[in-house]
Amino acid sequence: MRIVLAGTGSAVGKTTVSTGIMKALSEEQRVQPFKVGPDYIDPTYHTLATGNISRNLDSFFMSYPQIREAFERALKISNSNMGIIEGVRGLYEGISPIEDVGNTASIAKALNSPVILILNSRSLVKSAAAVVIGFKTLDPSIKIEGVILNLVKNRKHYLKTKEAVEKLANTQVIGGIPRDESISVEQRHLGLVPAVEHDSILRNIEDWGQVMGENIDLDALMAIMKAAGKLPDGREPLFHKKNKKKLKIGIAKDEVFSFYYQDNLESFEANNADLVYFSPLHDDAVPDVDGIYIGGGYPEIFAKELSANQSMRTSMKKYHENNQPIYAECGGLMYLTRSINHQEMCNIFPYQSHMTKKPQALSYVVAKAIQDNIIIPGGEMFHGHEFHYSKLELEGQKPKFAFDILRGRGVTDSMDGLMSKNTLASYVHTHVAACPTFATQIIKSALGDF
Repeated sequence: MRIVLAGTGSAVGKTTVSTGIMKALSEEQRVQPFKVGPDYIDPTYHTLATGNISRNLDSFFMSYPQIREAFERALKISNSNMGIIEGVRGLYEGISPIEDVGNTASIAKALNSPVILILNSRSLVKSAAAVVIGFKTLDPSIKIEGVILNLVKNRKHYLKTKEAVEKLANTQVIGGIPRDESISVEQRHLGLVPAVEHDSILRNIEDWGQVMGENIDLDALMAIMKAAGKLPDGREPLFHKKNKKKLKIGIAKDEVFSFYYQDNLESFEANNADLVYFSPLHDDAVPDVDGIYIGGGYPEIFAKELSANQSMRTSMKKYHENNQPIYAECGGLMYLTRSINHQEMCNIFPYQSHMTKKPQALSYVVAKAIQDNIIIPGGEMFHGHEFHYSKLELEGQKPKFAFDILRGRGVTDSMDGLMSKNTLASYVHTHVAACPTFATQIIKSALGDF
């Protein structure tokens, strides 16, 4: 069973509706959640709602056979037969104005999944039918099997709009969500506030589940999912499996650093690594591990607290000086610089990082390794994404870069991947499906074979 919950555009309430549906169905079912696109935050809401770790599906990072592999693999791990997939932006929005790469429609096609269209129905009645007709007509291979009307004014508005869509667009309306400020969610410059930062978010999710359960025909939704049929043929592995030696990889994970793709973490485990979680915010020193992975997050929000933890910063610098491997992405990169907004950091890279008012980068990335490094051999290419409001001031020591950015911005002048000893730090986030050597290369370095 599977369903794609897609929006007609951004800000139509996809995350609230999707997370609420996941919560409502999780009361009696084992739900495996997914998120389309390069998103770390929405999946944290899904995970709280279902008790199962949400996974990302992305056709810029993954081939169609890899999408099916990732979907099936997640269901097996969670022992679930129900996959609920929250889309990204509008159903058809991707990196091309005419093709499907990176959009929600591509995931529906790869999985041959039915789609429920979430529509902001504020001030719409008959026009809502026109919107649905347009979405169905643009690509008839997409199976739009139902509509959820969000932000309905009242019962009368809902019934009139439902009649218009069902009679004129020949598509069943399975629910209407009333306008209610209490089911909104706090925003930040990179999107929603991560669920790990607020205990109150769990209460919000419970409220969303109740609202969706009361206003959506979940039996109709289940019937659509059950009618999805078998997945198409064709599978491809997400990552390499080569290492057989036991080792430990330290994962920096706390309120600050929480941006990780679950598949990336599991690629280490599949290569015989034990994951050791630690907190740069709360712990005194790095743990006894063979390599370190520092993901993205919001170090600028916690800059004073990170700076105050001098023992951890000193320990991280010593780990680097001992030539042990550290890989850091975006927020992790900032932590390894000399300072964030003038608050002292690890000073592995002697540059200041600071926040700006406008995004410095928001893009899918194509990168080429211009020399061997701890995630990919020189000469090879990989895909990733970048989204940040910070900037590095590259004054003084000349930086050494690992990547030539063919699509995207990078740190500066289309270059990224700062290197020092056995440390690599980049604004580029990658998914292991788009960089299958990710875990094996870091492990190779940790074992002294790099």
